[in-house]
Amino acid sequence: MGESELREPGTGNREQGTGNRAQPSERRSYTRLSDDGGVIEESAIAVEVPVAFIYGSRSHVVMMCTPTDFEDLAVGFTLSEEIVGSATDIGDIVVQRHERGVELSIAIPQAAQDTLRDRARAISARTGCGLCGVEAIDDAVRAPHTIGSSLTFSKDALWKASASLDARQPHNRETHAIHAAAWATPDGELKIVREDVGRHNALDKVLGALTRTGTDARNGFLIVTSRASFELVQKAAVFGVPMLAAVSRPTALAINIAESAGMCLVGLLRGKSANVYSRPERISA
Repeated sequence: MGESELREPGTGNREQGTGNRAQPSERRSYTRLSDDGGVIEESAIAVEVPVAFIYGSRSHVVMMCTPTDFEDLAVGFTLSEEIVGSATDIGDIVVQRHERGVELSIAIPQAAQDTLRDRARAISARTGCGLCGVEAIDDAVRAPHTIGSSLTFSKDALWKASASLDARQPHNRETHAIHAAAWATPDGELKIVREDVGRHNALDKVLGALTRTGTDARNGFLIVTSRASFELVQKAAVFGVPMLAAVSRPTALAINIAESAGMCLVGLLRGKSANVYSRPERISA
């Protein structure tokens, strides 16, 4: 199933409002300074807009996001944060555009709304912040899901996915300021790529797109153009993904969670070299 065949969890997914039709980037002028003086130039600059996630008429969190793939983001965030336990618990998604931002109204069961209210996370977060507003430690560092997959991957699959990723990041090529996340098949073919100013948002968009296309995330691996923070590992583990690869280094907590979950965690994936920080048995010779 291709990306053009997205299947949405709810039946009433729609956009409302006429405001904030922002593009992922916009042209801006600036002064380039040098020893010879200043020169006026122009380039593409990444755009970020405040996006409010609303469940049951109550704002849960506001994050700064790249204004693309809102439905993917809504589904991926709702599942990876374990707000609901299954995609079937996600109903209608309404994208409401305003002059100053975007609201994502996501229908979930009343029981899930009640549980979410107890988590008390309704504050504004910084760009890509995976912890802002979490009041309880247990909500921040959740017990990792156990990866049931026995899938292994070759080094060539890692090299192939890494080599293909740059060409699938049009917004970052313009701005040099946007993260990407991608899901690849076991042989390293990139199937879904999403971009966002926040690394967590980019990953949620990929996870949401996988869900909406009916693709089992466990049958491949994830790659991100950022450091591998523990929140990214947690989100991948919720979906049972057996390997997460990052172009930068992981944190110690990310390694601990990946090891506990049974996930292979790869860092410094650049060209044909990488570091394997957990479960190296998932990488075949």
